[in-house]
Amino acid sequence: MEFAQYRDALGSELTTADHKRLELARALATNPKLLLLDETMAGLNPAEKVHLLALLRRIRERGMTLVVVEHDMKAVMTLCERIILMHRGEKLAEGTPQQVANNQQAIAAYLGEEYATA
Repeated sequence: MEFAQYRDALGSELTTADHKRLELARALATNPKLLLLDETMAGLNPAEKVHLLALLRRIRERGMTLVVVEHDMKAVMTLCERIILMHRGEKLAEGTPQQVANNQQAIAAYLGEEYATA
């Protein structure tokens, strides 16, 4: 996970993105079958999000199940195979990214028209 360069660094010297990767590495060190992620994209700039999404895809491709709680719908739509969209504590939509993107309630509440597919 590209951490060798940080082996002598203090936590206070790490960027937000580096802290997130460190926490991810700590979780992976336990060799889990299921990884719970909560707002992993929060505080990251667009380039950092691209890097983290690529890392999460590699983890998923190795067979690990990811459960993602995230408000960054672009990240969710590109990372997840199945989505449950919650709104005010209630399930609003469920399905594949395409199904959720075509759900009118989901579009109105979260996604915006740019996610609707024709």
